[in-house]
Amino acid sequence: MESVVISDKKEKLIRHSLYSQISTLRDVQIFMESHVFAVWDFMSLLKNLQTSLTCTRTPWMPVGTPATRFFINEIVLGEESDVDPEGNYTSHFELYLKAMEECGASTACIHAFIKLLGEGCSVKDALKICHAPAEAAKFVNCTFDLLENKSVHEIAALFAYGREDLIPGMFISMVDILHAQHQNLSCLIYYLKRHIELDGDHHGRLSAQMTQELVGNDPVKGQEVIEIIDLGYQQRIDFWDGIVSRIYAEKHN
Repeated sequence: MESVVISDKKEKLIRHSLYSQISTLRDVQIFMESHVFAVWDFMSLLKNLQTSLTCTRTPWMPVGTPATRFFINEIVLGEESDVDPEGNYTSHFELYLKAMEECGASTACIHAFIKLLGEGCSVKDALKICHAPAEAAKFVNCTFDLLENKSVHEIAALFAYGREDLIPGMFISMVDILHAQHQNLSCLIYYLKRHIELDGDHHGRLSAQMTQELVGNDPVKGQEVIEIIDLGYQQRIDFWDGIVSRIYAEKHN
């Protein structure tokens, strides 16, 4: 389903300079203060798909196919109701917040964002008011534009190929090294390894199957999927570029 162009962009992400730029605890904090918005974005993308592919209101009626319902509900269960290192139930977003607090990253901006949403503020306005990092705001706004304008098979493809498996092993290795230097990153390491274990394997397979189920043998849908996967990779490249610029600016100011 992926074109050569898409494969090239995925390779660019895997080898992105971001990973070599992160060498200190402060670099990790800068990364997490921006990346947490992508973690929230992922959960929002997931719940949008669940709303489209299953019945989430009463009176209940069967929506979609049993296969797509299984795929999306299985992923939601793992992402929204996983366990933390102590065995307590948690979402991956809440686990990430815990990892931020553990390593000293500021959660003020993301908490302000969530509070604004709870008060009825739009996503776009909340990002502005809470002063989200520019690259994070651009990333999230792009996602929500796509949610408003794209079909469910395109959103499923963005979720499956543009989100699930784009944190490479080299990032885990880097965090392991920092943790070995007595930095308190055990929760972040748990999150990343859990992310790779579930998203890169089980959930990655399920989301790919879900996308294929929605596309079928329709050549038009197939081309639309290729285009949105390409866009999703570029969206992530731009996001990583922004974080690199932020890390560089702090080191040289």
